[in-house]
Amino acid sequence: MKVALYWTAALVLAAGILASAEDMPAKSTPLAQLIAEAEANNSQISAADHSSKAATYVAQQVTTLPDPQFTVQQLSVGSPRPFAGFSNNNFAYIGFGASQDLPYPGKLRLKGEVADRQADTQHAQADQLRSLVDEQVKLVYLRLAYNGATVAILQKNDAVLQPLIESGLSRYSVGQGSQAEVLRAELEHTKLLREITMHHQEMGQLQADLKQLLHRSQDSEDITPEQLSATPLRYTSEELQALVQDHNPSVHTDVSAVQKQAAQLKSAQRDGKPDFNIAYMFQQTGADFPDYYMLTLNMKLPRHKRAEGEVEEATEMLHGSKQELDSQMQQQLAEVQKQYVAATTTEKLLKEYQEGLIPQSQAVLRSEEAAYQSNKQQFAPVLSSLLDVLSFEHDYQQALLDHEIALAHLETLTGATIR
Repeated sequence: MKVALYWTAALVLAAGILASAEDMPAKSTPLAQLIAEAEANNSQISAADHSSKAATYVAQQVTTLPDPQFTVQQLSVGSPRPFAGFSNNNFAYIGFGASQDLPYPGKLRLKGEVADRQADTQHAQADQLRSLVDEQVKLVYLRLAYNGATVAILQKNDAVLQPLIESGLSRYSVGQGSQAEVLRAELEHTKLLREITMHHQEMGQLQADLKQLLHRSQDSEDITPEQLSATPLRYTSEELQALVQDHNPSVHTDVSAVQKQAAQLKSAQRDGKPDFNIAYMFQQTGADFPDYYMLTLNMKLPRHKRAEGEVEEATEMLHGSKQELDSQMQQQLAEVQKQYVAATTTEKLLKEYQEGLIPQSQAVLRSEEAAYQSNKQQFAPVLSSLLDVLSFEHDYQQALLDHEIALAHLETLTGATIR
């Protein structure tokens, strides 16, 4: 009997624990944790890092002397048979030689500088990709948080609407209300359910995008973002503009491209100089004849027309890279200004919603509800006031999302930590 009681108590306790666990909300994950995870696991970032690392090994290849050549010769006299005439003719011999190409001094060093600048460009491109992935994680995370907050608002307003529908049905059943008003309220209820379903659909798609960026399995547990809150912008427009040149990843990439083209021009100018080849051969003859020793020095003169064309090409490429850098700088500065305007404007909007529109609309709704409950008001004004509250709360969340997205873009553009 006691055993049965113990088992019953244990089952009740276990059921209570499980029910409590199901009721507990999922623990939210900080954005910084997800960004670190993306940088560690994202396949695109990993591939770019490997390409960047591979580029650092090019310089040691192009700065090394060309491969030496080793030669073995055998000259027969009087017959094509090997070693024919070796013992009775001083022209027959077996020779052993080596040769080495020697580029004009400075050519290899300049090629190494070009390779180093190319490696810098690859590294800048990897950093640019990393910042873009970070930005994508931020944007998906923010939209997840926005959709979660919007669903909560819709559910809260629907919870207010349903008792009103029931009250309207009760009044209509005793001839005190309008059927049209009840049908309108039920229509709004259905529209709220549709909006909730649509937001859940978008949240599912955003979860898939976020897991892909984090390199997580699509079957893994969904990620719960932290609640959206307004982050104050503590930088002026001038301060943000000043950060672009030193910290913008796109500008860094174009700066590296200009430096690489400048090194390429110097290398092309030096390529017009002659290259050399030195060779040495020992030729052993028969025992009755003296051996031969041969030293050869060759010089290769580049054709002027080709060398001049390479210099002109490198010059034009350098001018083009500088113009692309200037264009990129102007584009990034303009984008910083646009995002700054968006952030400061939405800050004002958020204040207007928090201090004016939302509390005022809620006060109107409470007043309309009180009048409706005391039979001093029709149902239509109550429904209209409820929809105003819903609209303003939704618009507030949209303005909050726009504000945080603008700050996320500014972080990418300037390299500053804002959020």
